[in-house]
Amino acid sequence: MAQTSYFERFSLVEVQQTFYQPPRLATLERWRRDAPAPFEFTLKAWQLITHEPSSPTYRRLREPVAPEAHGRYGSFRPSAEVHAAWNATLDCARALEAQVLVFQCPPSFAPTAEHIANLRRFFRMARGEAGSLRLCWEPRGGWPRDLVESLCGELGLHLIVDPFQQAPPEQGLRYFRLHGIGGYRYRYSDDDLLRLRRWGRGTAYCLFNNMNMVEDAMRFQALVAHR
Repeated sequence: MAQTSYFERFSLVEVQQTFYQPPRLATLERWRRDAPAPFEFTLKAWQLITHEPSSPTYRRLREPVAPEAHGRYGSFRPSAEVHAAWNATLDCARALEAQVLVFQCPPSFAPTAEHIANLRRFFRMARGEAGSLRLCWEPRGGWPRDLVESLCGELGLHLIVDPFQQAPPEQGLRYFRLHGIGGYRYRYSDDDLLRLRRWGRGTAYCLFNNMNMVEDAMRFQALVAHR
């Protein structure tokens, strides 16, 4: 879908490019200028923060990570490299005038003592630098819900869920990433979208990430508008 057509149809987009390789700031600033004033950009944090260099997504980096430096990237490590990736991500968020920043973790980022310590250290730093930017976390890898909610409360994070897989948070911002029930090829039914509308009370972001994402998003938008 062309950019101008997207701006006409929707009020929000989640930028994926910042996860793989952040675009030039001039490019992001142009996107912001070209979009209508109410249009909102959210974005994903650069993978150098969250993912290990063994992730296949690293193939999309402009410059490969040297093998001897692999241990300094990903998993929210307390390293200069991760901090530089955070600064680059923050610059992207400011260029887009974003209100929400998404940290999507891989399944390999499991709730080990080291990972929990890294997470705490990173977000205590990031929270102090992010200003009013809302930091949203999508954990994978078998994190217990009580631990996740405790860390979110402690670190000022908003929990991201697929509400068809996990219960939405009881309070605060709701950020839904909809990956398809049973897989990426899933097309959401009318009953699914009615359930989603009920879950989306209060401030809610609903991002479709399935093969039929544009059509499903348009159908859901029409359902919300009709209500």
